[in-house]
This record gives sequence, structure tokens and C-alpha cells, in this order.
Amino acid sequence: MSKYKVKLGKYGEQLAADFISRRGYRVIARNFYTHHGELDLIAENSDEILFIEVKTRSNNQYGYPEQAVEKRKVSHLLKAIGYYLNSKRLAKFWRLDILAVEIDMAGRQAKIRWFKDAGRGF
Repeated sequence: MSKYKVKLGKYGEQLAADFISRRGYRVIARNFYTHHGELDLIAENSDEILFIEVKTRSNNQYGYPEQAVEKRKVSHLLKAIGYYLNSKRLAKFWRLDILAVEIDMAGRQAKIRWFKDAGRGF
């Protein structure tokens, strides 16, 4: 992966963490790795845990960011979530969400779309 893509992805993850924090969630982990894959952000409030897949794009040449989360990716994320919950011995309500980050580099703006309970449709 190019340095530009890595930097763009990290920037998108930071924007997503700030976005979710402003909505009352506390980020408790970033880039949690398992043999099933990586969980980008894990956040919680008093009621639930969010496992957040962050997809960032600076243009739509290859589609919208959320379109990159296909059935196979969701399957891996759900297995990684199961591993995380078991390893931490957590029994709290949880869900898998997608934060799609579109960055306009020229205008120095970002648009974030929040897809809640993204794992349900797969």
C-alpha cells in the first residue's frame, strides 16, 4: 500500500474517532488486530459497544467508501468482534457500524456518513 493511502487512512480514522467522540462515545481501542483481521475503532457509551469499520476516500473513482465493505469483509469483521468480546469477557450489547469518510483535499473538508448496524444485512 502506498504511503499516501496509509496516511489518508490514518487521517480518516482520526476524523472518524473525533466524529464518534462528539456523539457521546469513548474510543477504547484503535487498530485492534486479530488473525481474522483488524478492527479500526472500538468505542463505547453506557449502553453499547461499537465496532467501527472506517473507509476513507479522497475521490469516488473506485466507488463510495462504504462500497468497499463487502460480504467477505463483514464476515471477517464479525469473527474479529467475536474474538475481541471473548478475550475481554464482555457481554454488553454491541453492533458493527461503518463510518464512510470522504475527504475533499482541495477544499480541506470532510464528509462523514454513519451506517449503523452494518453487519445485519449480510
